[in-house]
Amino acid sequence: MTTQDLRLEAALDELAARITRSTAGAGDGLHPTALRGLQLGRVTVSLPRVHGLSSPCIGVIAQGRKRIILGDEVYEYDRAHFIAGSVDLPVASQVIDASPEKPFLSLKFELDPREVAGLLVEVPALAAPAEAPPARGIFVTRTQPDLAEAFLRLLRLLDAPEDIPALEAGARREVLYRILKSEPGGRLRELAGLSGRSPRIAKAIQWLRQNFHRPLRIEELAALANMSASSFHEHFRAMTAMSPLQFQKQLRLHEARQLLMSEALDAATAGHRVGYGSPSQFSREYSRLFGVPPATDMKRLRGAAPARPAVSAAPA
Repeated sequence: MTTQDLRLEAALDELAARITRSTAGAGDGLHPTALRGLQLGRVTVSLPRVHGLSSPCIGVIAQGRKRIILGDEVYEYDRAHFIAGSVDLPVASQVIDASPEKPFLSLKFELDPREVAGLLVEVPALAAPAEAPPARGIFVTRTQPDLAEAFLRLLRLLDAPEDIPALEAGARREVLYRILKSEPGGRLRELAGLSGRSPRIAKAIQWLRQNFHRPLRIEELAALANMSASSFHEHFRAMTAMSPLQFQKQLRLHEARQLLMSEALDAATAGHRVGYGSPSQFSREYSRLFGVPPATDMKRLRGAAPARPAVSAAPA
C-alpha cells in the first residue's frame, strides 16, 4: 500500500471506532452530535429501500456500503468513496452491507451555502468558472486522506466539549476547504449561488418543494430561474436526472407516503391532499414508485413501524 492509502485507512479506522463509541446503545439510525450539522449513522442490518428527500450534504462511510437511487440512476459508495449532494433531491437509499458484528458506520455533514460562499470569497482560487456546464446535483468520488483526516479532527472535538465553541468553526472550515479543493469540488461551489446556472435551478427546486401540490407550468418555473423554457428543462434534467414533471411527481408521492404514515389518512384523501385529482392515477403512480399500492404499503408501514430502524434516505 502507498503512504496515501495507509493514511486513508488509518483515518477511516479511527472514524469507525469513534462512531462506534458515540453511537453505542443509541440504536440504528442517524444520531445528532454536539457539532453543528454533523450526524453519525449506525445500522446493524441490511435494509430495503428507504425513500425521502436528501438535502445538500456530504456522506462519508467508515464501514459498510450504501446505495442511493436518483431517478433511474444508481450510486454505490463505501469507505473508499464519499457522496455529495448540492441540492434537495427525491432519492431512495439502501444500506447493503451491515450486520450486528460489523455495522454500517457513517457520518453526514450538512452543507451551509453561506459557509461555502464565505470561503469562496476569502479563497478566490477555489471559485468556479462563471458558467460551469450542467452537472448532477449528486455525485460519488474517491475519498482522499486529507479529507478523511479533516473529518477526524472535527469528530475528535466530541471528546472535548469545552473546546467546541473555540475550535468548531475552524474544523468545519478545513472540511469545506478540502471538499472544495477536490477535483469534483466545482459541483459544490455553485451551491454558494455566486455564479452559474445551478443556483437558479436550485431556486426552482425550492419553489417546487413548497408548491408541489399546485399545477406545474414550465414557463413560470423557467421565468423564476431567468431562463428560457428549453434551457431550463435541459439544465433541470442535468441536475436532477429527471424532468420537472417527474420531480414534482416524486415530491407528491413522498409527501403522500408521509401522510399515510403519520396522519393515518386513506389513500384517496392523501392523494388529493398532495395534488392528485384522480385516485386511480395516484394509486398507479404510487405503486410504480414504491412497488405496492398505497393501501398495502400503509398496512406494511404501520405494522413495521415499531421495529423498523429510523434510517434516513439522506446520503450518509
